[in-house]
Amino acid sequence: MTFEPWQWVLLYLAAVISGFSKTGIPGISILSVSIYANILPARMATGVVLPMLIFADIFAFLVYRKNLEWQRVGRLLPWALGGLVLGWLALGRVDDRQTARLVGGIIAAMLGLHLWRRWKNSDEVAAHAPAWFGPVMGVFAGITTMIANAAGPVMTLYLLAMRLNKLEFLGTGAAFFLLINWIKVPFIAQLGLINATSLSLNLHLLPAVAVGALLGRPVVERVNQKVFENVALTLTGLAVVKLLFF
Repeated sequence: MTFEPWQWVLLYLAAVISGFSKTGIPGISILSVSIYANILPARMATGVVLPMLIFADIFAFLVYRKNLEWQRVGRLLPWALGGLVLGWLALGRVDDRQTARLVGGIIAAMLGLHLWRRWKNSDEVAAHAPAWFGPVMGVFAGITTMIANAAGPVMTLYLLAMRLNKLEFLGTGAAFFLLINWIKVPFIAQLGLINATSLSLNLHLLPAVAVGALLGRPVVERVNQKVFENVALTLTGLAVVKLLFF
């Protein structure tokens, strides 16, 4: 597959953003998703993006490994695996527009729930999520990551609800995605979405992913916790708008 020079520029920019979103500001990956969706065929984009996400996850895990909470990952992972299988089954039965609306609807529901819990008050409500909250978020994370590489906003809402500080947020998210994205590889490969063409494009873009990942930690250390949370929520809201209406 050949690209115009301006398309290469946008692809490299998207790769930088992919890396930065893993170690810096979560949710900003919606920009890279939009770029890929406008340059690559939808199914090809899924196969191209996954190896780059894994590469960025490795960086994020190494950077934040001392900050992660393994218990959070362990509680969520079994439910996410169930959602991953459901997403794999759905992937061959829905078209791109239906996929976007399904993912957008899931994230919109979770965003509404999070904002309601935040408004209702307080530290006690936020710190003690109902028993069903983790399993539901895990299943939705598995579904959305399989069908659209779009579990980032779901995990943003889950980790914010768990009242993690920004470094714990990034470390726990990195560990979860590193595991779940590796598990996805056989499923995506079985669908023929990871192939020689997609891997060749990955080789061009991986250095840009590394640049973005290296930039993230210095930036996030200078960002206030409240600002971090509000930016993450705002970008999640933008993701919902894009998925549902564009």
